[in-house]
Amino acid sequence: MSVIDVGGEVREGEELDIQAVENWLKSQDIELQGQVEVTQYTGGVSNWTYRLKYDNADLILRRPPKGTKAKSAHDMVREYSVQKELAAYYPVVPELVALCQDQSVIGCDFYIMKRIEGIIPRAKLPPELEFGEEQVHQLCINVLDKLIELHQVPYQGTALEQLGKGEGYCRRQVEGWDQRYEKAHTINVPSFKYIRHWLLDNIPEDSTSCLIHNDWRFDNVILDPKHPTEVIGVLDWEMATIGDPLMDLGSALAYWVEDTDNMIFKSTRRQPTNLKGMFTRKEVVDYYLEKTGLNPENWTFYEVFGIFRLAVIAQQIYYRYYHKQTRNPAYKDFWIVIHALHIRALKLIGVQKLEANELAHEFIAKFKELLPK
Repeated sequence: MSVIDVGGEVREGEELDIQAVENWLKSQDIELQGQVEVTQYTGGVSNWTYRLKYDNADLILRRPPKGTKAKSAHDMVREYSVQKELAAYYPVVPELVALCQDQSVIGCDFYIMKRIEGIIPRAKLPPELEFGEEQVHQLCINVLDKLIELHQVPYQGTALEQLGKGEGYCRRQVEGWDQRYEKAHTINVPSFKYIRHWLLDNIPEDSTSCLIHNDWRFDNVILDPKHPTEVIGVLDWEMATIGDPLMDLGSALAYWVEDTDNMIFKSTRRQPTNLKGMFTRKEVVDYYLEKTGLNPENWTFYEVFGIFRLAVIAQQIYYRYYHKQTRNPAYKDFWIVIHALHIRALKLIGVQKLEANELAHEFIAKFKELLPK
């Protein structure tokens, strides 16, 4: 079994009109040789990503999911433009090939980039790597250093500067995600009322402004097959913007599952942060703050915001399943994860501790009933 990420079968209902894509690519003077092999990457739950393997080219196609109404939520033009401008300052961005804004081709915007051959560290590292604690520790540091490196990109005076909306990023984010949760709420998830009020009451001034990724996870990086602790690619620039780096770090920590976390988080883990050698969430924060010199008055705000933001993302996906807008069975138990995130946020801000613990036991018990026997 290869450790290289190659994609799998295309999901039912997500088939690609490859003939239309090939005709368009050829119209852009892109030479294609041989019969194409089309596979699909299944790690994400947002945009659809395909591999197009030819005799002379190994390409990646990114497009929004079908039925997307809000273009801003899956803006391929923006994602392409960010990477195009960033490449000169951050060499781990994939090499872009072409952008299509002609809706008549496959019914949506899409773009093509060159595939970076490497290892994508998902929930479980490939056993063939035979990583010990020392290698895991180095991988952890290298991934965090790549985030810090991104936050140092000199965006001022470049086209990237236009991504920003000025001061007040923290406030815009809290208010925006608060509204999104309200719109996506269903009757079987908590209102997050206390947490939403707490966030609104504790919004800090922006610590600084920089280019942020906004979806920083291990499964959005590519590792060098020959030196698998080294990062050679960073993917998924859909939500990149100019904002507060501590908000980026807080959002990243929401995905950071430790070995001591409860079974709900462990079972939904998407990256190998539970392994021996990985930092704890506290160690991640300490490392980042030491390396950057930032010193927030209330770090808890950023971590709670990250948890709430992840809950909103999960709820927006679950809302589609709840209202039968998608049949993907992977989404049917998202409501349980949202309850778990609610409890985790309550514990961080130190309120309703007894009630939060009781809720945790109740939902872990319900979750166990849903697990395969």
